[in-house]
Amino acid sequence: MAEEIINRVANSKLKVIDLEDFYPDGNRILFDIKDWLFEGLVLREKDFRASVKAHDWSQYDTSYVALFCSSDAIIPDWAYMLITVNLMGIAKKVVLGDLDHLESILYTSIISEMDLSEYKDMPVIIKGCSHKPVPANALVMLTERLVPVAKSIMFGEACSAVPLHKKK
Repeated sequence: MAEEIINRVANSKLKVIDLEDFYPDGNRILFDIKDWLFEGLVLREKDFRASVKAHDWSQYDTSYVALFCSSDAIIPDWAYMLITVNLMGIAKKVVLGDLDHLESILYTSIISEMDLSEYKDMPVIIKGCSHKPVPANALVMLTERLVPVAKSIMFGEACSAVPLHKKK
């Protein structure tokens, strides 16, 4: 008779946090304003405002938008602010920067709002591998929030976790 296989991880008090589970759904769009600049380098206010006014903003519905300029132009802050005003009520979130910065901002909000009470005095593994873009900064932020709460913190998978912190 074969011996029954017992999942000791599932039966343990070990808590696993997979930040991929918190990944917000929605398109990520990198919005380059370079094409709205004269010769890709100079922002002319009147022309820029005309481009903003003529643009079809509905295409960003329920998307996350990262604003940037791929040329070496000096862009006044109000230009990004004007685009943001036009995206309000359409896009889920608008940030200035690249897509990595966008993900970091999204996870900052998610992690700061997480209820960590279920992890109080518990051993916790922060899952490592993910298929979605979970920024390393999110792992750092989550660790920072867990240190005063969890009994211990590990990183990786239950079968090969790297110990990071243990309460004294």
